[in-house]
Amino acid sequence: MELSADTSERPRRRGREERTRAGAASHAVRPQPRRPFPPTPGVSEDELEAIHLASLRVLEEIGIDVLHQEAKALLKAEGADVDPSSDRVRFDRGLVLSKIGLAPQSFTLHARNPQRSVVLGGDHLAFCSVASAPNVSDRDGGRRPGNKRDYQNLIRLGQTLDAVHLWGGYPVEPADIHASVRHLEALFDMLTLSDKAIHAYSLGKERNVDAIEMVRIARGIDHETLEREPSLFTIINSNSPLRLDIPMLEGIIQMARRNQAVVLTPFTLAGAMAPVTIAGAVAQQNAEALAGLVVAQSVRPGSPFGYGGFTSNVDMKSGAPAFGTPEQMKAALVGGQLARRYGLPYRSSNTNAANTIDVQAAYESVFSLWGAVMGGVNLLMHGAGWMEGGLQASFEKMVIDADLLDMISAFLTPLAVGEDELAIEAMREVGPGGHFFGCAHTQARYRTAFFAPMISDWRNHETWREAGSPTGYDAANRLYKARLAAYEEPPMDPAIREELTAFVARRKAEGGAPTDF
Repeated sequence: MELSADTSERPRRRGREERTRAGAASHAVRPQPRRPFPPTPGVSEDELEAIHLASLRVLEEIGIDVLHQEAKALLKAEGADVDPSSDRVRFDRGLVLSKIGLAPQSFTLHARNPQRSVVLGGDHLAFCSVASAPNVSDRDGGRRPGNKRDYQNLIRLGQTLDAVHLWGGYPVEPADIHASVRHLEALFDMLTLSDKAIHAYSLGKERNVDAIEMVRIARGIDHETLEREPSLFTIINSNSPLRLDIPMLEGIIQMARRNQAVVLTPFTLAGAMAPVTIAGAVAQQNAEALAGLVVAQSVRPGSPFGYGGFTSNVDMKSGAPAFGTPEQMKAALVGGQLARRYGLPYRSSNTNAANTIDVQAAYESVFSLWGAVMGGVNLLMHGAGWMEGGLQASFEKMVIDADLLDMISAFLTPLAVGEDELAIEAMREVGPGGHFFGCAHTQARYRTAFFAPMISDWRNHETWREAGSPTGYDAANRLYKARLAAYEEPPMDPAIREELTAFVARRKAEGGAPTDF
């Protein structure tokens, strides 16, 4: 299904857009967090250059298997060495270097509620919820396969959490919807139950094209505006090691063609899909990311592109992925350095391998978050709710992680050091040996904007004990249910909803998307 650039409905759509924005803007949204300090480098400039040059050697000497015929033809036309007897493509370093610098260093990803639009790049941070988990859990129902009801409730829960800025995919896979039409129903729910910016899966042309059209309808804009204002992003995972497959390449082509955002993220686990050394794994990650950059910028120079890092290590006895490790943190720092070297927004993740809400889940999440934030992350995938190495989306973990993200945001808020903050008069009022609980300086700031970023649903352990010594798991269970009970669906213009509903119905009647890719 091709999209036309018909603009005959433009005046009507602009009117819709104004009404949609007016309704959706009724809820004040906290500003995006921004990093007030430089990111932390993981290696020296000389070592970073060595990784960069190693990646160019990989692309020149070993190459990448490119399984998509149109992509191979495109790369050949750009000057890449395409082996006629196989899928191997070798990239001359001059070709690679010519594409660096074409993509924007930062861009705005537009949501249907303009207050929810996010900047990706520079010193901005944007946090996604968990995405793509096959299973879902909460304390009451235990671990269970993904389904539409839980999917919708995770969307509702994430909509209530200001720490969740956008959707990085389906929080859990609604596996009880047939795969041919799942994207239509799931994206409809995402666009109506929430007003935050969204993601499209790259699983064949139809899913990308449908998602682009659905977000255009939901925003009430014409095709030209959509191409000026990126409103959708996709995560492209290279099939590590050193392969780009057909669905992923189709996603790059369809999204870049319409000026929507592509975030290339190699799935490089050291010792499994990448060399066991972190330097080698990051060099491979970098080669695969640069190959994706060349494809995207060959399709449409200047289209938005993000550099994704997901390098961690595995348990060499079992082969299971490990997260929140020192190796992952080091890779996150170096990945951020490489992204900045190429002038690209940086994607990283909040991850853990814990099977339940326990100390492992907490410390692995904190360490992976710390590596991502200090590494200069702009787009944090799986920010809230990821469990069990990505096999499980947890309702309780979503609210726990939202609290962690709020703490990160408070940490990133610049420290004020003015006359009032230095509090000389407060010290004069209290004097030696007193206390500051009741002084005017403290009372004026208690639970005001000064402290607000640090006050969350959790409050403190004394409050918990009043309710009978609940655990953190108990508190999270109570809090997620309270948030779901208080959820309100964001407004949408009835005419836009009607058009979106009609589009979904028509595409479902046409059969949706193929499932045999």
